[in-house]
Amino acid sequence: GAARAQRAWIGLPAAERGRRLWALGGLVRREAEALARLECANTGKPIRDCRGEVARVAEMAEYWAGWCDKIEGRTIPVPSGHLVYVRREPFGVVLAITPWNAPLFTCGWNALPALAAGNAVVLKPSEYTPLTSLAFGRLALEACLPEGLVQVVAGLGGTSGEALLAAPEVAMVTFVGGPSTGARVAAACAARTIPCVLELGGKSANIVFADADLPVAVQGAQQAIFAGSGQSCVAGSRLLVQRSLHDRFVEQMAAASAQIRLGDPLDAATEAGPVCNARQHAHVAALVEAGVAEGARLLAAPRDPGLPAGGFWVPPTILAGVTNAARVAQEEIFGPVVAAIPFEDEAEAVALANATGFGLAGAVWTRDLGRAHRVAAAVRAGTFWVNGYRTIHVSVPFGGFGASGHGRSSGIEALNAYTQSKAVWVETAAAPVLGFGHRPAGG
Repeated sequence: GAARAQRAWIGLPAAERGRRLWALGGLVRREAEALARLECANTGKPIRDCRGEVARVAEMAEYWAGWCDKIEGRTIPVPSGHLVYVRREPFGVVLAITPWNAPLFTCGWNALPALAAGNAVVLKPSEYTPLTSLAFGRLALEACLPEGLVQVVAGLGGTSGEALLAAPEVAMVTFVGGPSTGARVAAACAARTIPCVLELGGKSANIVFADADLPVAVQGAQQAIFAGSGQSCVAGSRLLVQRSLHDRFVEQMAAASAQIRLGDPLDAATEAGPVCNARQHAHVAALVEAGVAEGARLLAAPRDPGLPAGGFWVPPTILAGVTNAARVAQEEIFGPVVAAIPFEDEAEAVALANATGFGLAGAVWTRDLGRAHRVAAAVRAGTFWVNGYRTIHVSVPFGGFGASGHGRSSGIEALNAYTQSKAVWVETAAAPVLGFGHRPAGG
């Protein structure tokens, strides 16, 4: 079904494909509140965050709709005199495996550029959070995308996921998730000699120099780690603070973090919800215990007695006095827990930032413009912010270095990822010499 739908899709005029993707964006906007409430129930994220993510998915559809009729080839002036042109062609069927922390957002982030490039998409959402991906598939049909072009398979990774990875129709894979699963996906793709784009985890360094605007940097550091209850691949989970500022910064951040409102995700006043599932809650709790056992000083917001009993609540937590070699500084926690690490100077800050296998994101807070550019150039990460954090956009390439994966899932780079190039050689000589890489000069 997917392969047949892809042939029908690529057979449409490119502008028509764009109109249908634009219509899909309009349907997401029309159903925005229902989708946000479904995502809230799906994940436990605050409703105001879910509303923002739904709006971003509509924006993605409209952005990629505009690219459908702008995927162009090029000509190459080869010395033999042939006319050589390059076409960009879709792979056919793309398998998109998405995570539980932002299911609708990553559904749109991965499916829409693949569709704009002319592919069919089979979506395999996390077994924890399939609901909004299923809704997206229904809206794709309503937008008149060919039946079967967007398919959603709700099932376990070890069964449905493995079967889809082995399906001969799948010509390319995009995966968002943890490094260990990503390695297995990459191995499966390598065994079949098909390409994959991997967006894996992070242990991103959020670097604060003593000359930073302190109130703004404190607020930014909170946003970097506590937004979405820390369940973000780009979370600023290593807070590197210049030693002369470190204690004051950590104290101010702890005081401010205690004011974050935890509560019912459907309440518009809620700023942070529970961790998504029991397994993740246990993982976060175990790593906090490990941090304390390694000598970290635990600063956590007190639990609100008004919170519902039995929920997977984790208050905003700071582990101070951590060394970069500690487990909590090297292993992805994926919860509202930050490891605060002091540094002396710029050289040490960069060295600490790069002393990890991950390389997804990072940030620097400083008033020194030259330092900002030097640090941005020196830190190995796919995305880096200066005096800000967590801003991404569909038009800008996103992806990681090292253990954070490879390939880029947005911007024009994504169109290159979801297409393959075909070189076409056209003989222009009056009497061509066949079977050779070139014809003699003047021949």
